[in-house]
Amino acid sequence: MALVLASSLVVTLPVTHAQRSSDKSKKAAAVSVTAQRGVDTIAANQMRDYLTFIASDEMEGRDTPSRGLNTTAKFLALNLSRWGFKPAGDEGSFLQRIDLQRSRADSGQTKVEYAGRTMVAGTDYIPVGGSGDVSGQLVFAGNGWFVKSKDIDAYKGIDPKGRIAVIFGNPQQGFPRGITRADLGKAGEDSMNPSDYARSKGVVGLIYVPDFQYLANWQRNRQRITERGLTVVAKLQTQSSTTLPSIVISPEMANIIFAGERQSASGIFNTSYSSTGTTAPAPFALTDQKTITMNVASNTEIVPTQNVVAIWEGSDPVLKNEYVALGAHYDHVGSGCPPKGTDTICNGADDDGSGTTALLAMAEALAKAPTRPKRSVLFVWHCGEEKGLWGSRYFTEYPTVPLNQIVAQLNIDMIGRSKKEGDTNPRNAELTGPNGVYVIGSTMMSTELGEIVNSVNKSFLNLTFDTKYDDPKDPNRFFYRSDHYNYARKGIPIIFFFDGVHEDYHQAGDTADKIDYEKMEKITRTIYMTLWEIAVRPARLKVDKPLPTQVTGS
Repeated sequence: MALVLASSLVVTLPVTHAQRSSDKSKKAAAVSVTAQRGVDTIAANQMRDYLTFIASDEMEGRDTPSRGLNTTAKFLALNLSRWGFKPAGDEGSFLQRIDLQRSRADSGQTKVEYAGRTMVAGTDYIPVGGSGDVSGQLVFAGNGWFVKSKDIDAYKGIDPKGRIAVIFGNPQQGFPRGITRADLGKAGEDSMNPSDYARSKGVVGLIYVPDFQYLANWQRNRQRITERGLTVVAKLQTQSSTTLPSIVISPEMANIIFAGERQSASGIFNTSYSSTGTTAPAPFALTDQKTITMNVASNTEIVPTQNVVAIWEGSDPVLKNEYVALGAHYDHVGSGCPPKGTDTICNGADDDGSGTTALLAMAEALAKAPTRPKRSVLFVWHCGEEKGLWGSRYFTEYPTVPLNQIVAQLNIDMIGRSKKEGDTNPRNAELTGPNGVYVIGSTMMSTELGEIVNSVNKSFLNLTFDTKYDDPKDPNRFFYRSDHYNYARKGIPIIFFFDGVHEDYHQAGDTADKIDYEKMEKITRTIYMTLWEIAVRPARLKVDKPLPTQVTGS
């Protein structure tokens, strides 16, 4: 059923003479509505100023955690405070503290011996986690995973208790090849990651043989792990996380360890990393005479970071207890992408400085509008998205407002780049044009939500909404790669706005001077009018569709 907008925005339709006579009054009404909502406050020049600061070199790429990220958080909080927003973080502040647990291996105190040979730290291996002295025989354990639905069992047919497992995979990697979130089921019962599964089987240490990409960046990974260590969100970890002594070994060491075994290291490597399916070599115990001793020393510390959370309170005494949530991630990757000449800072102007700026512009528009929406508007700038959706997962596990009172979540991640006419760069093939944006998830759980955003768009600025990636089964997995996912898995209807990947995605070239600010203005205004429509409707959005099974995996 077609949705009639509360705003009565003008729609271009064939009209009769009588209808033409009322055009002037309709247009005046539409102008009045947009003026009451303050949408014209959202302007390209305003967003240019904000984004130029957020994506400046002084923010140092906004890594999580970092000084630059903290400075950006203070910048956001300062503006929210002067505009009169209600703090929704911890202890009356705009900041929701998140404690990170950082473990850094002490290479000087770490010693690994195999077959009478002392391995060289940084060359033969990189210590990556855990702390302790272990010694034992070796087992080959595939990719280390247990996934019941795919009959993947890293220790099937062998007894690894008291042994050290050799895994072909990267430390802290995502899902194994060919596995989706839907395949995992309930964590701990239907699936276990390599660390959890190893501990449950009595394994005492882990040795990782990494993939092509990890090996190609061996020195950078060594430096990163040595300087920054491995960082996780403390409250989101299981008991076994990062506790087993663990190292990553070089191909040369892998060849030595697997010499004379039923399968060679190179054979296992090619099967594990070249296959597109889930088939992996069967696990087996290595020759009994082969033992390795690992004395891994590491130091653990707690490092704080934060989400930025604010509320613009609604005007209705009842409906103000419900929230329309707006989200973006204000972090980027610091200096974690390939340098461009002497430029080693990854500014993240589009990813996701554009979304960060869009939220800030909408906050300012609400503050300067003559009227308030009936429902409250919840703003969350998430940290740690680039690390694995840390901030949004933390917020949805430890929310500062009741999750069941969030009626919808609109996520903005990369809306600032446009494909130029005549651009033949294959890396820009899927980038949207000056009037386009990818829209993902709008009808996944709520038919009404999809009707609202489409009606607003057609009645307002008429952007080109591209739904190419609007499918949890999309091979690019964009639905799972930004913060809206953590809201969706809690049953909250979402929309994800995205301009598409491009040549500067996670590159040092993602800078503020390449942003299409007119496009940002149009998309941000459209999202702003959408949130208003959700916030002023008398009835809460109806969730009329079950959450897809691809989303419900743990």
